[in-house]
Amino acid sequence: MKPIKLILILIFCSKCIVTTAQGAISENTFVLQNIGSRDKQPLDGLWQVIVDPLENGYYNHRWQPRENGFFTNKKMKKPSDLIEYNFDTDYQLMVPGDWNTQMEKLYYYEGSVWYKRTFDYTEKSGQKTYLYFEAVNYEAHVYLNGEKLGQHIGGYTPFQFDLTGKLKERDNHLVVKVDNKRKREAIPTINTDWWNYGGITRSVHLVNVPDNHILDYGITYRKDKKDNIQGWVTLSNKNQTGNVAIEIPELKKKVTAVASNGIATFKLKAKPTLWSPKNPKLYSVKISTESDEISDDIGFRTIETKGSKIVLNGEPIFLKGISIHEEAPYKTGRVTSEEECKILLNWAKELGCNYIRLAHYPHNETMVRLAEKMGLLIWSEIPVYWTVLFDNPETYKNAETQLTEMISRDKNRAAIVLWGVANETPEGDSRLSFLSKLAQRVRELDDTRLVTAALDTQNGSKNVKLIEDKLGAHVDVIGINSYCGWYGGKPESCANWRWENHFDKPMIMSEVGGGALQGLYGDENERWTEEYQDAVYRNNIEMMRHIDFLAGTSPWILMDFRSHRRHLRRIQADFNRKGLISEQGIKKKAFFTLRDFYLNENN
Repeated sequence: MKPIKLILILIFCSKCIVTTAQGAISENTFVLQNIGSRDKQPLDGLWQVIVDPLENGYYNHRWQPRENGFFTNKKMKKPSDLIEYNFDTDYQLMVPGDWNTQMEKLYYYEGSVWYKRTFDYTEKSGQKTYLYFEAVNYEAHVYLNGEKLGQHIGGYTPFQFDLTGKLKERDNHLVVKVDNKRKREAIPTINTDWWNYGGITRSVHLVNVPDNHILDYGITYRKDKKDNIQGWVTLSNKNQTGNVAIEIPELKKKVTAVASNGIATFKLKAKPTLWSPKNPKLYSVKISTESDEISDDIGFRTIETKGSKIVLNGEPIFLKGISIHEEAPYKTGRVTSEEECKILLNWAKELGCNYIRLAHYPHNETMVRLAEKMGLLIWSEIPVYWTVLFDNPETYKNAETQLTEMISRDKNRAAIVLWGVANETPEGDSRLSFLSKLAQRVRELDDTRLVTAALDTQNGSKNVKLIEDKLGAHVDVIGINSYCGWYGGKPESCANWRWENHFDKPMIMSEVGGGALQGLYGDENERWTEEYQDAVYRNNIEMMRHIDFLAGTSPWILMDFRSHRRHLRRIQADFNRKGLISEQGIKKKAFFTLRDFYLNENN
């Protein structure tokens, strides 16, 4: 791929795919990169909400969109007025947060909830103001002072709107219609194995930037190039010209690029210390123009495959990992704070991990950045999960949009080495076409990382499992989900399993494990006991020791998490119990068995 082609594709990747009030894709709307380094005003805290299962606030009794729906925040002006809603006297919910764990009556609720927040704001001359949502699950319709700004579909990626010139000094009312109903044609589809937490689940910000500002940038390291640090900067004004300075003070490197049509590209030669789990080195990179400046902590590394090996910075590495859901420890519900991210990541480090699989959707940016600082390699994926409508063009468009938004947000994070395009999807022609196109899209957007998918389609005889799924030809690393001893066979049978790979590619055992209720003890043949789960791990570890093309493992899962599928009341109680740690933070026996395995691995 020619460098300029990659640059143009990455610039396209920075676009936030939102729909305007008129219903068309907005080609001029981008998502700001690295809002943590920007001047911003949080809109977190208590919001007023109205629960609207019949969508009365959006449709009239003829099922036609209202012109005076809840988004107008209409108030009574005289005693005879008939207004059948009032945000200010209704319920309240915290943002960020999910409604399922904040209100008992909304525990199982799936549908529409209207959120309203009132705020004051003084616009500054020469500045733009963006309304930035880190994530809303799942479909968001956004209104400011009764005017529709647009909508966004997808529960785990950021989106924004330009509010410049639209704000009042006092009493702006921001209204968001949030709908988390599952749909057969959606991504994820109607059937999953994690809780469908509804709400404004991540933070909301007003972000202030100069009129002419740095919008986005991508910086990569290429060891095979003379000028091994390369990148591009996109400016907000596509007609903007002038100098763009890129500086890495610690390396004593500075280069000035000239912007043309709002785009500046650069190259420089340097000898950085490469980022790795043992030394997660990050450099402060400063980007500045005549009117704006921004800084980011960026690591430099290479990732590739050689035969059945994953190679980091030219050296083979075995990925000692664990899968993690974005589920808060101790209180459960969506992770909403940096402290909760640290708890989960510190548990992974205590386990001996150098790698984490962030399942089954893009996790919050704080989680990714903290993992990078702590030296954890990352597999990040989109929720193409189980049996989606692979022959539906709109479903594919949705998946590609979520993929694009995930890569756009995290393209500068050295810790991410694997982009995942699917989990446990059934074989078939339409599925192969769908997923191979997603894999190709990843490579168009980012050819500095590896493409993977988690498969559960292995075949073979009783004790020999053969990896021959045709999707294996389209990914760089093959993920395998295998639950020997839990969904099939007894734990002791797993140690004798042998694996063959139709492809000369690395394999990660992306999921393996079994369930246990923490504190339930008994014989290792008794399901749900900690002893049974531990036996599953001991025998599967023995199996994995004999897979010569195994490049890593991320067992399922770090902590117990809520799932609608888990109905065994006195054991599961709406929790998937495959965690190595209970939702209350207590470690099970299998935690220590896996830790011993990892501590005995050399890298």
